[in-house]
Amino acid sequence: MDRTPNRLIHEKSPYLEQHAHNPVDWHPWGEEAFALARSEDKPIFLSIGYSTCHWCHVMERESFEDEDIAALLRATVVAVKVDREERPDLDSLYMAFCQALTGRGGWPLTVFLTPDGQPFFAGTYFPKESGYGRTGLRELLQRVHMAWKSNRQAVIGNATQILEAVRDQMTGAGSASAEPTESDLESGKAQLTAIFDVENGGFGGAPKFPSPHNLLFLLREYRRTGAPDCLAMVRASLKAMRQGGVYDQVGFGLHRYATDARWFLPHFEKMLYDQALAAMAYTEAFLATGEASFKETALEIFEYVRRDLTSPDGLFYSAEDADSEGVEGKFYLWSAAELRELLGEDAALFMAAYGATEDGNSHDEATGEQTGGNILFQPAALGSTAAKAGLDAAPLAERLERCRLVLLAAREKRVRPLCDDKVLTDINGLMIAALAKAARAFDDEELAGRARRAADGILARLGLPQGRLLHRLRDGEAAIPGMLDDYAFLAWGLTELYQTVFDTAYLRQAVILARTLLDHFADAGEGGFFLTPDDGEALLLRQKIFYDAAIPSGNSVAFFVLTTLYRLTGHTAFTESAAALARAMAPRLADHASGHAFFLCGLSQMLAKASEVTIAGDPDSPDTHALARAVFSRYLPETAVVLRPDEAEPDIVELAPFTRYQLPLDGRAAAHVCRGGSCQPPTADVVRMLELLGV
Repeated sequence: MDRTPNRLIHEKSPYLEQHAHNPVDWHPWGEEAFALARSEDKPIFLSIGYSTCHWCHVMERESFEDEDIAALLRATVVAVKVDREERPDLDSLYMAFCQALTGRGGWPLTVFLTPDGQPFFAGTYFPKESGYGRTGLRELLQRVHMAWKSNRQAVIGNATQILEAVRDQMTGAGSASAEPTESDLESGKAQLTAIFDVENGGFGGAPKFPSPHNLLFLLREYRRTGAPDCLAMVRASLKAMRQGGVYDQVGFGLHRYATDARWFLPHFEKMLYDQALAAMAYTEAFLATGEASFKETALEIFEYVRRDLTSPDGLFYSAEDADSEGVEGKFYLWSAAELRELLGEDAALFMAAYGATEDGNSHDEATGEQTGGNILFQPAALGSTAAKAGLDAAPLAERLERCRLVLLAAREKRVRPLCDDKVLTDINGLMIAALAKAARAFDDEELAGRARRAADGILARLGLPQGRLLHRLRDGEAAIPGMLDDYAFLAWGLTELYQTVFDTAYLRQAVILARTLLDHFADAGEGGFFLTPDDGEALLLRQKIFYDAAIPSGNSVAFFVLTTLYRLTGHTAFTESAAALARAMAPRLADHASGHAFFLCGLSQMLAKASEVTIAGDPDSPDTHALARAVFSRYLPETAVVLRPDEAEPDIVELAPFTRYQLPLDGRAAAHVCRGGSCQPPTADVVRMLELLGV
């Protein structure tokens, strides 16, 4: 039925828009909702999710579309809906409370607050009705209403104790007297090795997440120590993911995670941040091994992002939903009859190569019943499949690729999953970094151009004066003050882009963003960076997040950025702040080193005799290009590269004063190499440069 829209109709978030025609009297987060709660003496019912969240859709269909539940909500609470991707500060704060109260978390996140924002009850998904030992939303609302009216002080008192525990957890580890050392790297590696799945690749059992930052850390440890087991874990994991159902074999790109241990049954949503981090891991694995399949996979991921997650002006959308037509994964499944109809005489070969069966290989996650659909995956490597079919690998690959293109064209005619088309500064920064890394590794101008276009667009449309940023862009509206991740991730993207195209405008902007971090986010007393700026919205507490979850924490990326910028510019303020952050991180590493894998990436390359190279010469000359390509085509993650044009006083001298006297050698482009704090005479010889870099 047509319903009068609620207040969310004026919001820009796709997730909030999805709920704009619920019968629930939703409010966006803001003073209006809290003022109403105070005036009516009601608690806040806070529901946090995101547009591509499967169980958020389920709870909406079951409860928030239900007139009786909507009426009960109106009678007992003030209902507030938040998009976790728009407001990661709120999500992080109340998720920490939920985890402290229940021992677990997830989305949809359901929290009851006092009218002053203090949480007193939290959970995740609630069915509409109670049953099977699980409290339903109807009963929960009734219980909360009774407790609020008859036993309020006890409810709030208990919640206060939990909130204090959360406060201590987020802010109380304190500074350490010593910085992390190689022993922390060894602990991180040992912990990952202990949970490595030897049979299937990846870490742990089900559900299994790609966690590319674990792989990036192991790659750096392989470079630092030469330990073959580090590389073996990376190779096995990347190959297993590419062959599994967690990878979209038709349209490319990674799904969110696998619900099983062998990467077969995916949770079908696709997130931009997963694509960016996975592409980085495949790119670096290619550099470390020379295996063409890793480069091919990285390029496939970038093709998916270009086709389905890129705006007309070159910025990147956030995600694609798991559901279409109300069914999770429907867009991606194929019946045997469809495959035979579309592929004709190639159908049997394709089905064998991609694990499809007559009855379907997928099962309903809840009931275990066969769906009749097939999740495409590669049960065996191409060479093995070719041998079984009596074919050479190359002709087989060509036939399978023709089949893939036929299926892709057919799939484009289906009802697509929702695309969450909001543009987020932080996640765009990740994709800019990924594109720039790959452009460098593959010598690919098209990828570099895409990174440039996105960086220019983000800075133009989400940048503010005095080095400030906004967090979200949608429908032409840029809004929400930037948080730690926005500054750190975009600065990371810009440092990678500078080292790819050597346009000092990007390095200059990265320096500006880093200085904003120091001015508005740094904890001068205990080290590290707060999630929100010192002039941001006042919440119950100002959080510091160090743990690397689905994506690296802002603190981990800030450490990486600050140490890189110090090596690119020589400005000591960056390394001093990085050292304070490292000391703050030290006790957390002692507790769980592998939970901070991306921080360990930065630590690993700093302890691996970090190298700095200034290439001095005409940017357009072949000898300058030859020196740069020699560095970029090898796996040297500990190496930072600056280009010093052969001009009297180029822009880079202002940003990096140490380059003033780093000049070409006898009219030829020269490499000025420093490694482990020791600088060597310049050389115009590629082989000698690589020797100085330890290659």
